[in-house]
Amino acid sequence: MRQDEDRTTGDRTAAGAADGAGARPAAPPGTAAGSTAETTAGISSGITADEREAGLRQSAAFLVDEALGFLFPAALRAAAEVGVADHLADGPRTPAELAAATGTDDRNLYRVLRLLATRGVVTEDAQGRFALAPAGQALRSGVPYSVRAAVLMLTDRTMWRPAGELTHCLTDGTTAFENLFGVPFFDHFAKDERTAAVFHVGMAAMSDPENALIAAACDLPATGTVVDIGGGHGGLLLEVLRANPGLEGVLYDRAHVLAGHRLAAHGEIAGRWTPQEGDFFASVPDGDVHLLKRITHDWDDEDCVTLLGHCRRALRPGGRVLVLDAVVPPGNAPHQAKTLDLMMMASLTGRERTEADFAELLGRAGLRLSRVLPTPTVLSVVEAVAA
Repeated sequence: MRQDEDRTTGDRTAAGAADGAGARPAAPPGTAAGSTAETTAGISSGITADEREAGLRQSAAFLVDEALGFLFPAALRAAAEVGVADHLADGPRTPAELAAATGTDDRNLYRVLRLLATRGVVTEDAQGRFALAPAGQALRSGVPYSVRAAVLMLTDRTMWRPAGELTHCLTDGTTAFENLFGVPFFDHFAKDERTAAVFHVGMAAMSDPENALIAAACDLPATGTVVDIGGGHGGLLLEVLRANPGLEGVLYDRAHVLAGHRLAAHGEIAGRWTPQEGDFFASVPDGDVHLLKRITHDWDDEDCVTLLGHCRRALRPGGRVLVLDAVVPPGNAPHQAKTLDLMMMASLTGRERTEADFAELLGRAGLRLSRVLPTPTVLSVVEAVAA
């Protein structure tokens, strides 16, 4: 989701979940962990009445626990907002000490920390002190790959409120965001500086941990021009140019987004890149490679065909379009693309797509899907050439 910048890796985990009494209920028999797809079948065939009743009780406990799951990101946001992780950088502290440092109520802060400890963000010792666990380190604000801004963006009311109105998407077939805020997603950001700043800085924070990994996974030419379309603050283009010294780059985005770019601070790529402002639904710059990272999932098929058609016409001979997005896998296993897809449904007109979806979309734009390359992140490289 990148009208600015990019990325996230991995799926939700339950690292550090408590065992024994009070632990999260297991999925009912016959159901994959984290999935309820086979629940009915697992409790309705070839079993006794007592087993059926036990299965229904287990299902009830499982579903209630899942419905309470929204409180964990709420706790994570609260801790991020008051800067708890920064105050744990030097070692364990009591809730009272943390409360004094953050200007919060120690009893309520303890309750938030206790929940975060169940997922391995912090740990509580026998003396009642809390320490930042390895999984919580990136919640600090001054460390490389900090995702504090990303957590605040993903849990901002502009994301949170539409997610609570998914039923509107089902009954009306439209986004909940526009129903709540009165204008489409990006139009709202264009007129609300606070929200725009939260979004763009948050997307950049999501992107930083994955950009070098994605750049390394792209099959790029030794020389030529790479155009990062909707490239935001330039994190991906920076890593592409660092890894490929023979390439030049164009950072293409709206003027208000380009104003926050970070490329000028990196002398090693000086003279090899230029910013260019514009609207990618009107045109895109000529280039040997067009990068589209977390862009197509924001938009419906018709808008994507328009954008990809501009890329096709602006491609130099032998050029390629690299769509860097999550590719939804088949089957019932958890995958972050399936979660992000509901965010797209709630707030935007786009969706996460399968490989077949991408092939069809690219074909309509005069392109041919040549291959899909995996990366160590949740995103894949969907490579296309002129048809």
